[in-house]
Amino acid sequence: MKFFEDCEGITEPQGFFASGVPCNVMGKNNGKLDLGLLYSPRACTAAGTFTTNDVKASPVLYCMDLLNDPKQNFHGVLANSGNANACTGKQGDLDCVKMASETARHLKVHSKEILVCSTGRIGVHLPMSRITAGIADACQDTLEELDGGKAFQEAILTSDTRTKSCSAQVETSSGKVTIGGTVKGAGMIQPNMATMLAFLSTDAAVSQTFLQQCLSGAVEQSFNRMTIDGDMSTNDTVLFLANGFSRVNIEKESKDIISEFKTAVSRICACLARKCVTDGEKVTKFVEIQLHGASSDRDADKVARCIANSLLVKSSWYGSDPNWGRIVDAAGYAKVGLDFERFDLWYDDIPAVERGQPLPANKPKWKEIVSRKSFVIKIHLNSGSGSAVLWSNDLSEEYVNYNKSE
Repeated sequence: MKFFEDCEGITEPQGFFASGVPCNVMGKNNGKLDLGLLYSPRACTAAGTFTTNDVKASPVLYCMDLLNDPKQNFHGVLANSGNANACTGKQGDLDCVKMASETARHLKVHSKEILVCSTGRIGVHLPMSRITAGIADACQDTLEELDGGKAFQEAILTSDTRTKSCSAQVETSSGKVTIGGTVKGAGMIQPNMATMLAFLSTDAAVSQTFLQQCLSGAVEQSFNRMTIDGDMSTNDTVLFLANGFSRVNIEKESKDIISEFKTAVSRICACLARKCVTDGEKVTKFVEIQLHGASSDRDADKVARCIANSLLVKSSWYGSDPNWGRIVDAAGYAKVGLDFERFDLWYDDIPAVERGQPLPANKPKWKEIVSRKSFVIKIHLNSGSGSAVLWSNDLSEEYVNYNKSE
């Protein structure tokens, strides 16, 4: 497998074209690209995972409904930033359908062959006159087969500071297949995805069932392993399109090739998820929490989440303070039957607590580690074989200032 980062992403696989155009979704006339289109002239199978929030945005419900039909094929995805089209009632539903139908009209495909995603402010109706004008421009660019992968990446950004993409190539007995991906996400990031849109594409030929299996497994070990601020959004979506342009049917390949393809999908999702966490709103540090020795994986996950979402813990990370007491406290209120006399904790490979006994002589080394931009906290409860890994970050003063006003 060959792996690449910071590339064209979703247009790396053969037969996919993309564009990004400005249509002034937020009414600021700042020239920002805010409408992106991914298009494949060849029909695609598609898979998706979505927010588990009870309140789901119109485009989420729209995509979920279309993907309920395993026989439905697709030609593309239209995505806008600046407006989530969430909590917008019947008008929001109609606007979502209008976005799909307008895109389909320009591309000369059926409206049900276009998926729609939105991200941005909740509770505001879309400026449809400006969006429909933008759709015409975006479709024209993709029909001219421009290599607009980077423009698409920019068009989906909200409070992100940079684009995020990667791709992988897998050699098979029938030829090479490519998988590409891009993601946006900065705030409201909590496992089960949050205010995050991610898009994957491949030129492999695969069934919808296989594609969904690959995606669901990869998302569980990547996007569902991250938490930035503990909030879950209304618009979380991950979509995966396969157009079969390479004519390589992955499901007919050897078990090793099938496994390598699945690994490539997982690696892409993991890479994109880590990029999300490191580009969280006003984030200064990336922290990986490795939790071992719980009575079950579920308990391990619960403890890791309590630590990762603790405002006190996050604040100490921001202050480069190796305050292991806050970590222990957060682990304890997970209420999984933790026995502190069995509790072990390390900052990277430097022990801080062994079997409930603190090791203050190591404090200068802890301080050095938590002062870095990236570090690992390892915990062992010594109560079973359950384990979990979670990706998180700190809570900065800039984050509070950024989110305290419009």
